[in-house]
Amino acid sequence: MTAQVLPETMRVSLLEGEHRLSLADRPVPVPGPHEVLVRIAAVGVCGSDTHYFEHGRIGPFIVDSPLVLGHEASGTIVAVGSDVDPGRIGSRVSIEPQKPCRECTECKAGRYNLCSNMEFYATPPIDGAFAEFALIDHDFAHDVPDSISDEAAALIEPLSVGIWASQKAGVTAGSRVLIAGAGPIGVIAAQVAREFGATEVHVTDISEERLAFALEHGATHGHVAGEDLSALSVDAFIDASGAAPAIRGGIAAVRPAGRVVLVGLGADGLEIPVNLLQNRELALTGVFRYANTWPIAIALLAAGRVDLDALVTGRFGLDDVEAALTSGRAPGSMKAVVLPGR
Repeated sequence: MTAQVLPETMRVSLLEGEHRLSLADRPVPVPGPHEVLVRIAAVGVCGSDTHYFEHGRIGPFIVDSPLVLGHEASGTIVAVGSDVDPGRIGSRVSIEPQKPCRECTECKAGRYNLCSNMEFYATPPIDGAFAEFALIDHDFAHDVPDSISDEAAALIEPLSVGIWASQKAGVTAGSRVLIAGAGPIGVIAAQVAREFGATEVHVTDISEERLAFALEHGATHGHVAGEDLSALSVDAFIDASGAAPAIRGGIAAVRPAGRVVLVGLGADGLEIPVNLLQNRELALTGVFRYANTWPIAIALLAAGRVDLDALVTGRFGLDDVEAALTSGRAPGSMKAVVLPGR
């Protein structure tokens, strides 16, 4: 391994249980043969991080031992494993926070996001990036140009969710799209849909403030949640809210042979209008992470086609992770970012 001179220990934020965080010192990890060590510059706070903090679990994934949260990360490579080009040391990177096995049926079919042996940042028992350093397979540390800020490089992860959702929705030139939820994912999805060629991007939300923000960043039309949109007849509906009424209303707004893509985290069970799905032959799918999206995301950012920096409304150090995780409750909050070096 070739490396810079590094400290022996690093600070990490640990989730000990529901509403219980602590700061700890851990040894700085050593890269395996195919890994790189990244000094973390910025980490976006995701709704899943907040969900783990508040509930200690998401579905079958349970926090039963201390866990480092955070999976939207960027930084600089400071050490590499024996099989990695040492010339990568010093590269600014965006981390694709997953390690597929590369051997299962899904991986070999190119659907590595569905790998049954996946190791994903901040998903028990895999630690995330609310830390000063983190390891990642070198293939999943994507170089970014200097024109992309550390914070935007970290938010390439949610941008990838938006890209994957638009791909699943079949968004193309001339598409008419409806998106439920004007939070970070909804706003990002709106920007991506426009860049994929959508001529109409309708966004719904309960917050008029968030709708106004969405209209400045990708959306062409804003609608207050609860409005009857069944006459829209859009080509695709992307749910980024997880709210059952929004999902049902969105499905009703899709034209025959259109597509419905569920992104938002909501209840485990949902009552949906099966008659509409059948009679209109709608295609309904979920979204589980992403695959092969980082090159597209980096190209969009480098060309100035997507604005991620505008989403950041709060910056916190490792001492203030709890404040970062709860900042979304404040009016006007959009996206919190943890800066481990702060």
